[in-house]
Amino acid sequence: MSPTFRSLRNVNYRLWASGAIVSNVGTWMQRVAQDWLVLAVLTPNSGVALGVTTGLQFAPVLLLAPVAGAAADRWNRRRLLMATQASSGLLALVLGLLVVTREAQLWQVYLLAGLLGVVAAFDAPARQAFVTELVPAEDLSNAVGLNSASFHAGRLIGPGIAGLLIHWFGTGPVFLLNAASFGAVLLSLARMDPARLCPVARTARRGGIREGLRYVGGRPDLMLVMSIVGMVGTFGLNFQLSTALMARLVFHRGSGEYGLLGSTLAVGSLAGSLLGARRENPRIQLVVGATFAFAVLASVAAVMPGYPLFALALIPVGVCTQTLLTAANSTVQLSTAPELRGRVMALYMAVLMGGTPVGAPLVGWIGQTFGARWTILLGAAAAGLTAVLAWLWLARHPSPPAAGQPGPQLSVQPGGVAEQLVADEGDGVQQGVRDDQRHHPAAAAEPLAEGEAHHGVAQEGPESLVEVVAAAQDGADPEGEPGR
Repeated sequence: MSPTFRSLRNVNYRLWASGAIVSNVGTWMQRVAQDWLVLAVLTPNSGVALGVTTGLQFAPVLLLAPVAGAAADRWNRRRLLMATQASSGLLALVLGLLVVTREAQLWQVYLLAGLLGVVAAFDAPARQAFVTELVPAEDLSNAVGLNSASFHAGRLIGPGIAGLLIHWFGTGPVFLLNAASFGAVLLSLARMDPARLCPVARTARRGGIREGLRYVGGRPDLMLVMSIVGMVGTFGLNFQLSTALMARLVFHRGSGEYGLLGSTLAVGSLAGSLLGARRENPRIQLVVGATFAFAVLASVAAVMPGYPLFALALIPVGVCTQTLLTAANSTVQLSTAPELRGRVMALYMAVLMGGTPVGAPLVGWIGQTFGARWTILLGAAAAGLTAVLAWLWLARHPSPPAAGQPGPQLSVQPGGVAEQLVADEGDGVQQGVRDDQRHHPAAAAEPLAEGEAHHGVAQEGPESLVEVVAAAQDGADPEGEPGR
């Protein structure tokens, strides 16, 4: 099997991937439909209303990150994901029924976006950390890359389908189809063989949130990566909003052309994800370099004079965006102690997507006041400044703790989580793999019993400064994910 797809050797990962691609297509269909509903149906092209909707959807990711991360470390992640996926599908169904019955109002969209954000806050860290249970440690970097590829394959297919359906039938049926798509993930989760999952340690119930914050605070490498994705996620990864404004206000195009902009961006993002799946040793320098390249190419896209050139310019922007997010995600996951991965990834997603409640309304106001092109130029300027500052920091610290290099690690003890130093030599992912081996469940505390709650729009994230921001936009996704 090709090294790019080696994680598919694992039956549980194959089930997960098959359900995720269907769900990701539905997620991106809903994102396009929701934006068009707010921008063209419920308001007179209000960029502020669109920004508020996006902000409400991602605000809970920031507010609930510590609690959601602790839940992902303590509870059975598969069951938690089944609960969050079912809840997301129910919310999509409610919105679809409101639209098809012509009862939808702006405040209802705001409310449902906020509730979806609450669900996504618990879904994103559980989904990110659950990947570590689907594959052995040596395949983790590949699995992260393939997850991003699935998210952006949905981003490639979903917006185009949504644009056509909106043109033919309106936005209501798009929400209903997305609600049905969650069934694919629920089915894949139900069919998994628990005996084939790679077990992980569960944390003690006391002091978990504080330990997660202290762990990240003691890791300069993680702090640097999170600072980068935080800035880019807040100001640079608002393409869901920016492309809607560009399509409607600059190029005077309809829903179909808006959907195609999302698909062209996804072409680059998918390519970046597949390249990331082949990369075994993500480095902080790659994160910084991709950030600078994003700044340059986003600036070029912002000044394109016509719709076709703008659409083509989004492809290399997507490559840089996903290279940045995949490298950052892998760097954080592979250098984090397994029993704390849920909390660390919750903080990562909060940083990635948590700026959206501030950034999205600001970007929407800038687009409405100064023009849609400035929504992209603002993000490019923020990314460029961040990259320069990060390079200056790296220049002053020639040997910073890179991904997976020795740093304060944590292991589970009967009374809580205690610090210990890791003295093994090595670098990159190889050290991260040794961390996984060092924190094998056999040496950790007894896992908690199953039976608690469980998982939404990769998230993934998305991409989403995406996919994240964070969780989203993945969030993102960025990434971005910016997750479901």
